[in-house]
Amino acid sequence: MSGIISSNSSRHTGLLKASSGGSAVHNLIQTQTASSSSTLDFTTGIDSTYEKYVFKFYNIHASANAYLHVNFRDGSSAYDATKTTTMFYASQKEEGSEHDFVQGGGNSQGQVTGIQRLTSGELHTDNDGCLVGYLCLFAPSDTTFVKHFIAETQYMTNSPSSENSYIAGYLNTTAAIDGVQFSMSSGNIDSGSISLYGISW
Repeated sequence: MSGIISSNSSRHTGLLKASSGGSAVHNLIQTQTASSSSTLDFTTGIDSTYEKYVFKFYNIHASANAYLHVNFRDGSSAYDATKTTTMFYASQKEEGSEHDFVQGGGNSQGQVTGIQRLTSGELHTDNDGCLVGYLCLFAPSDTTFVKHFIAETQYMTNSPSSENSYIAGYLNTTAAIDGVQFSMSSGNIDSGSISLYGISW
């Protein structure tokens, strides 16, 4: 036996506390704020500095009933990295009449270069409607393995309902991922912000 357990094994008072450390540190790289923006593009700060990057979504409001999209750039000027993904979601209508827990087959992708939906339902355009959530991208600069990502979003749909979507997948390329783009399926990102963090330990 070693460590903090061993140090406390024969003590009855004044127990020793484990030292701090080991928790993840979120290092803010940049924040982009939407203002009727067709896209929010992150083209700097995604490199080999960190093994994990997190995008956090704050109060994303859509100008039209639309889905939030993401796509990835793998060294060219286009956001068209090949991806294979899966999605499922849970929802509850605002007036309480209906609820679902569904594997979103139409939102899951198999070896495609097009966008990936981050919502299963369309965002509501009501003034108080918005989306929050995050997307984690792992080891984007690795040139040996495919690049994995996971995401979770919570939002008000146009039903209206509360919906929670879970998305995961991999970018089927060994090229480094050096850009990430967020957009709506129609209209624009009316307001809200997205912050990019690098995660260290």
